Amino acid sequence: MSKHPHYELLNLIGYGLAKFDKLFIKEFQCSSKSEFYRYVVSLGIAETTGVVKNRMDLFDPYFDNSRKGWWQKAEVYRFRKDLIDMIFGNEDVHSYVEIVKMLLASEGKQTGITIIEKPIIRTKFKRLQETGMEAENYFILHFDKEEKFQGGQLTDACLYGDGYDFQVDIQEHSYLAEVKGI
Repeated sequence: MSKHPHYELLNLIGYGLAKFDKLFIKEFQCSSKSEFYRYVVSLGIAETTGVVKNRMDLFDPYFDNSRKGWWQKAEVYRFRKDLIDMIFGNEDVHSYVEIVKMLLASEGKQTGITIIEKPIIRTKFKRLQETGMEAENYFILHFDKEEKFQGGQLTDACLYGDGYDFQVDIQEHSYLAEVKGI
């Protein structure tokens, strides 16, 4: 299964919704979550409002809000939250939204919203773009520490465009791995 074309952006939006709640949507001049979901769909980031809500649900278990979200899968998705925390976890809502707006602009989305760019925000944004490659390099260096992959032969398939990044061959079995940045 290939990742969503706006995977990183949806993760940042979901994280922002879960962490900052209504303060996040107000930064986009939206008065309700429903209005914000429709706004994201109108930009072509998501096909339906449900895609946006689901991404918020993914991050809800990690934040002190009234929603439980996908608490059953909290450990499965923790790496996404931890990676965003590592880069942007100390940002206030306004600075965090500026980062999301920069990513929107970099993907050619006409938001009609002014971006007030600060040098440190630009640096953090650049750092975000590098995380996908870092995750792939980490996998290359550490895949064999996973018990199931020990003794396996790794083949890099990142450039083939088939929806997976690596193939790990162990005896007669082949395992496909899709490595995510955020």
